Amino acid sequence: MNIFIIFSITFAHVFLGNGVSNANPLPYEAIFNFGDSVSDTGNAATNHPAMPSNSPYGSTYFKHPSGRFSNGRLILDFIVEAYGLPMLPAYLNLTDGQDIKKGVNFAYAGSTALDQTILKQKSINVDAAAYSLSTQLDSFKKLKPSLCKSEEECDSYFKNSLFLVGEIGGNDINAIIPYKNITKLRELVPLIVEAISNTTTQLIKEGVVELVIPGNFPIGCNSAVLATVNTNKEGDYDQFGCLTTYNAFIEYYNEQLKKAIETLRQQNPNVKITYFDYYGAAKRLFQAPQQYGFSSGKLETFKACCGKGEPYGLSAQFPCGSFSQATVCSDPSKQINWDGPHFTEAAYRLIAKGLVEGPFANPSMKSPPFKIV
Repeated sequence: MNIFIIFSITFAHVFLGNGVSNANPLPYEAIFNFGDSVSDTGNAATNHPAMPSNSPYGSTYFKHPSGRFSNGRLILDFIVEAYGLPMLPAYLNLTDGQDIKKGVNFAYAGSTALDQTILKQKSINVDAAAYSLSTQLDSFKKLKPSLCKSEEECDSYFKNSLFLVGEIGGNDINAIIPYKNITKLRELVPLIVEAISNTTTQLIKEGVVELVIPGNFPIGCNSAVLATVNTNKEGDYDQFGCLTTYNAFIEYYNEQLKKAIETLRQQNPNVKITYFDYYGAAKRLFQAPQQYGFSSGKLETFKACCGKGEPYGLSAQFPCGSFSQATVCSDPSKQINWDGPHFTEAAYRLIAKGLVEGPFANPSMKSPPFKIV
């Protein structure tokens, strides 16, 4: 009898233990993402000729081009991994019958926050603006019936999902940078912020209750911007080697975005909107590169790993992937910048870690079940 009782207790403990385990799901059932090349996992690649298998893009992690504009994983990849979800499939690559219940990525490299018509009215031509934020939102709405069937099912599903709205707007800004006109850049800010706010509002109307809105990076430290502006005036740069005026512009932009987020929070008290401080998470890498394992020096810190040219390892003639001339650094993990506009996997990992595990998210994210290592 005693043996039977012990067996029964042991069986019950194992059975119930498994039941409790199954009753504690991952923090998010799904993650959905909108954005540009910073988070594109293959959408733009569907509309362009395939990169050769020996392209340096994707070489560090995937060992082949993966549709990502880096040598490896992106911030988004590290986030979904930390929350125990698979890497997000690109919307334009979806196939019939593919499992999309754990999330989808709508980000498109080169895309803009503003619609193409608005940009053309301002004499700004960005081809990928055809895949602007509003277009990505329309794609989500088209996909929604495949995700959930009834209002009740959708409410339950979205209650346990996370939506990332951006980073977006960087390409709107990049289109003006060659003109070196800060006034024109500032004129775009309210329009970009409004586009992000409107998309967020529409997602909330669709039943979304948890969103992330990232700010923009310190573009004054960006290799492509440094190479484009390249003023040769010492007073234009801060003590680390970043362009002071362009970082000040992004600080202004991010402040306007945060004000809009606060308004959205007041209008939607039952919705959680987290601000991702991309600026702070990235700038610390440029300010203390050695602390994070990167090469240091006023020029070395900002050199792109992939490309060719002086002084930042970049030129329009020999971009990353042009095999006849462009070179790839021996150890991408020692460089912050990958190809000019984009970071290396090593930099993206540290940025993601600062967002998910703190302190660069406000309010903080749900505790991830897995560490970013």
